[in-house]
Amino acid sequence: MIAEGHGPLKVAVVGAGFAGLATARVLRALGHEVVVHEQAPDVGGVWSATRRYPGVRTQNDKGTYALSELPMPRAYPQWPSGGQVQEYLRRYVDAFDLAPCLRLGSTVVSAEPDDAGPSWRLRVRAADGTEDVETADHLVVANGTYSRPFVPALPGREAFEAAGGRVLAASEVHDAEVARGRHALVIGYGKSACDVSVPLSGVAASTTVVARHLLWKMPTRIAGVVNYKYLMLTRLGEALFRWIEPRGVERFLHGPGDPVRRRIVAGLQAVVTRQLRLRALGLVPRGSFEDIARSTVSLVTDGFYEAVGAGRITVHRDTEVVRLLAVAGAPHAELSTGAVVPADLVVCGTGHEQAVPFLDPAVQERLHDGRGNFRLHRGIAPLDVPHLSFAGYSSSFFSPLSAEMSAVWIGHHLIGAHELPARDRATAQVDQRLAWMQERTDGRHSRGTNVIPFSMHAIDEVLDDLGLNISPARRALQWLLPVDPRAYRSVLPALVARQAALQRERAGAASGVGGRQPRG
Repeated sequence: MIAEGHGPLKVAVVGAGFAGLATARVLRALGHEVVVHEQAPDVGGVWSATRRYPGVRTQNDKGTYALSELPMPRAYPQWPSGGQVQEYLRRYVDAFDLAPCLRLGSTVVSAEPDDAGPSWRLRVRAADGTEDVETADHLVVANGTYSRPFVPALPGREAFEAAGGRVLAASEVHDAEVARGRHALVIGYGKSACDVSVPLSGVAASTTVVARHLLWKMPTRIAGVVNYKYLMLTRLGEALFRWIEPRGVERFLHGPGDPVRRRIVAGLQAVVTRQLRLRALGLVPRGSFEDIARSTVSLVTDGFYEAVGAGRITVHRDTEVVRLLAVAGAPHAELSTGAVVPADLVVCGTGHEQAVPFLDPAVQERLHDGRGNFRLHRGIAPLDVPHLSFAGYSSSFFSPLSAEMSAVWIGHHLIGAHELPARDRATAQVDQRLAWMQERTDGRHSRGTNVIPFSMHAIDEVLDDLGLNISPARRALQWLLPVDPRAYRSVLPALVARQAALQRERAGAASGVGGRQPRG
């Protein structure tokens, strides 16, 4: 696996969320011709108006949930709404003149390798239904690790819907009015399930949440005082959980200092349990608070536990919906406990699938291991498919920054500034990482794309590959203070400067002056 090339390329990007827009910004700054295909009529990805449910807000505060070159507006609240995040991305498009490369309402129907010419042939469908074929030298998949909502198979759905019932994914609920006067049942206990249940409970005849597993939730202010960003959005917070290869302070925390670390985690568990009145509500999750980082960290939804305490939301814990049915002509749901509850509207907050249906089946087969996990070096480069990259496929606490630095890695590779490891070494690294993730999360690692809570480890690896990481002093500040994406705003200029230096060296080598080898 060698560096991609030296000259400007035609690059197709699939997706116009954080990852796709950051990729367009980076690659255009390097002189490449970029076309971004987005099937929605607007930018935003998961924040698109076509996917937002009422009440959706960020998990991060506005200071950490941003791209390095553009902070979120000061007027935004601490935790921006979905609409505000989308507006921020529109500002990003304007700030870096990305509109000319955007193709909104453009669906990539298929993408196939083309050995005869440019590397890829894409069949693209426009909003009006017309189709065309386009070519690209390189393809970047930036459709997100939450690309397609997962709706479980629900036996009895046909009879349920015939009786007037509806089944929707949480991302399909754009207005709480859909539940007015109806019996709403929400499946799940993650962020989207709890978020959507609160506005529904304000208008529904009843709101029931069915949770197969209760998750530990993190209050935005611990004990009502300390902003959670000072704990979970720092390198110290990340170090509370065991990385695959602990180093430095982490080696101490998971060695001689482990009793101290355990007391910190146990103390947090006790505080959160009291603060949210989990025992009184019968909602103390099984396991320990350390489980909060097994797959993702879910913030407490404003008003959720208050609504449970007031009886506006009923939670059925440690159970699941086994079938939908009609009772006396009215829609209901049967639970695994044997209970039958009214359910005119079933909302599935059951997560998303990572799907790349537009890729040729033979390509998809080469992307995955035997269990369907993506086998990507650094979460970016497939081991067996050339001229293809993934941006934003390392879901983290700092997803915008992580996606942006992935785009920098892709840009560095496309200018021929570094080579990938030898295949045997890269394969061993990927397999080791997937095995560790499987064990650590009990398989809840989103097909190998979830690096939470080790967000900064993943960013460090990407930038260390390139020799473009920020200074040790700046990283040291991140141990006690929340990560500020602005600390990384010098990375892209450094990459552009490196490209210019490489071009001068190559020009000199071509004229007999000499040059140097790409980074390894």
